[in-house]
Amino acid sequence: MNATDHFTQLARYNQWATARLLDAVTEVPGDDYRRDVGLFFHSIHGTLNHLLVGEHHLWFVRFAEGISPKVALDAELELDRAQLDARLREGAARWAPLIASFSPDRWSGTLDYTTMRGTAASLPFAATLAHVFNHGTHHRGQITAALTALGQPCPELDFVYFLQNPSKP
Repeated sequence: MNATDHFTQLARYNQWATARLLDAVTEVPGDDYRRDVGLFFHSIHGTLNHLLVGEHHLWFVRFAEGISPKVALDAELELDRAQLDARLREGAARWAPLIASFSPDRWSGTLDYTTMRGTAASLPFAATLAHVFNHGTHHRGQITAALTALGQPCPELDFVYFLQNPSKP
C-alpha cells in the first residue's frame, strides 16, 4: 500500500470513529457531558474541544496551508454542544480530500511549522500526519473510558473493527 492509500484509510477511520463516538456522546446528559471526569481536558466537552483545536485548527491548517495558528490547546472554541459535534464531523471529513491532494514525493519530505511556543520545527511529513490520527485515537479512548465510568454505552472503535465493517455506523 502506498502512503496516499495508507493515510486515506487512516483518515476514513478517523472520520468513522469520530462519528461513532459523537453518536454515543449525544446520549450523555448535559451535566455528565460537562462534568470533570478526570480527563486531561477534564470533561467530555473539554476533550472534544481539544480535538477540534488540535486536529482542525492546528494540524489541518499546518498541513493544508503551511501556517501555524496561535490557539491554546485547552481553548473552548465551541461552547454549543450541537455545533461542536457538527464541526468535529465536518473537520474529520476534510482530511481524506487533503491527503489525496498531496504529491507522491511529499510523503518523504518534512512538515515545517511553528510550535505553540513560537519555535520553528521541522518533522517528517508522514510521521507527523500519523501523529494527528494517533492523537485522535488517544483522546477518543479517553472519552470512551469516561462514557464507561458514567454508566453510558460506548461504541467499538478498534481499527480492526473498522476494517471489518467500514460502512457500519
